[in-house]
Amino acid sequence: MEDASSRVSSLLGLLLAAHCALLLLLRLAGAAHGHGYAPAPGGGVALSSAFYDESCPSAYDVVRRVIQDARVSDPRIPASLIRLHFHDCFVNGCDGSLLLDDDLPAIQSEKHVPANDKSARGFEVVDGIKSALEEACPGIVSCADILALAAEISVELAGGPRWRVLLGRRDGTTTNIEGANNLPSPFDPLDKLQEKFRNFNLDDTDLVALQGAHTFGKVQCQFTQENCTAGQPEETLENLDQVTPNVFDNKYYGNLLHGAAQLPSDQVMLSADPVAEMTTAPIVHRFAGNQEDFFRNFAASMVKMGNISPLTRNDGEIRKFCRRINSEGY
Repeated sequence: MEDASSRVSSLLGLLLAAHCALLLLLRLAGAAHGHGYAPAPGGGVALSSAFYDESCPSAYDVVRRVIQDARVSDPRIPASLIRLHFHDCFVNGCDGSLLLDDDLPAIQSEKHVPANDKSARGFEVVDGIKSALEEACPGIVSCADILALAAEISVELAGGPRWRVLLGRRDGTTTNIEGANNLPSPFDPLDKLQEKFRNFNLDDTDLVALQGAHTFGKVQCQFTQENCTAGQPEETLENLDQVTPNVFDNKYYGNLLHGAAQLPSDQVMLSADPVAEMTTAPIVHRFAGNQEDFFRNFAASMVKMGNISPLTRNDGEIRKFCRRINSEGY
């Protein structure tokens, strides 16, 4: 009798284990599926690097090809595209709101606020990417995800790190002018920069790492520490990094060590301010001496920034054209 009871117990145990294993496999399969979302650790919905694996497997290659073509005639494009992603995520979350044109009275574009007006650029390249993706897989890839992919590809093409871009964002249908007017400024003091980054759960390491994107690209002289020299128009362009202006590397931090950062908001991270000495300065020194450390932290901070308040599941939409919200029926 005891032998029979033991066999039944063993059989039930095996069946229960098999059932649990099957549930785990189904859960993992759902997380990796091109149309699905992995469950977030704290509840809610997380983004997935495999989001388009089935619905649009060529998405990454399409984005890369358009950017490669664009940078042949305009070497500034990689730096411009990563700036679009940054300025998008810091307003309304990463929802592609920056890409919307004026459609008054419903939509007032974020492109015209001081932080973006006559300086945010690369919108035509985003249009080209969207057009190519609509041809490859219509109605699948969001404009917000295009910005995230374009940022990673731009950094990698300029010699910087690669990272697994988390995808699955949907596009917003509104803009936020108040938020756009509160973007980090080239003239912000350190405490103001730290506050603006903390508001999005980004710490001092994220601040120093993400500011490192100023290792390539150009800036108008009106925003630099030296300002414009006599007779220079305010929109005259200067290299952000005078050493390797088109390469993504850690030379930017060496510039800070020599007091040669172009932007006041960069140099404040290594100022004599006691707050800087206790918070950002040690990180600047670390990144200046170890490019691999900078690359690793930059990639992690980009993933973290890209996770700011994304729209997922049934929120928002997948825009057909990145410059305007969809009309009824699309």
